[in-house]
Formats: sequence, C-alpha cells, structure tokens
Amino acid sequence: MAETFDPDAMITRFQERAAAVRRRGLPPVEGPERQMIKEQMQLDYMDFAMLGDAQARLDGGILTLTVDLRPEPDREDH
Repeated sequence: MAETFDPDAMITRFQERAAAVRRRGLPPVEGPERQMIKEQMQLDYMDFAMLGDAQARLDGGILTLTVDLRPEPDREDH
C-alpha cells in the first residue's frame, strides 16, 4: 500500500470533508437530538479541518502528520 499511497491526496480529502460538513444542513429533528447532531457536526468539522491543515510525510512506510496548533503569531513559518 505504501507505494500507491499519496499523503497529499489524503490531506485534500480531509479538506473536502471539512468543507462538506460546513455545507451540510441539520436534519429536521428537534430537541436533544438536534443539539447532539449539531455538536457532532462541529467536532467532525474541527477534526477534518485540523487534518486538512496537516503537513504529511511518508518515510519508510511510516506516515507522519504534523499539525501546528499554535496561534498564528506564534508560528515559526509565518
């Protein structure tokens, strides 16, 4: 699998998933279920967006994802 795996394509798929969560509407449910779905959508977006911002490296069959969680002003590469 490592020979055909494209880490950049994986990152792109996470970016697309994050965008899809943002576009998705809430289903027609009420009460606690609606809040539960809304909270899960927020978590899904956060997870997909975070992985979509990752820098991926594949080295010897080991995938390493680096996600800089520091605020913008504290990042070294900006």
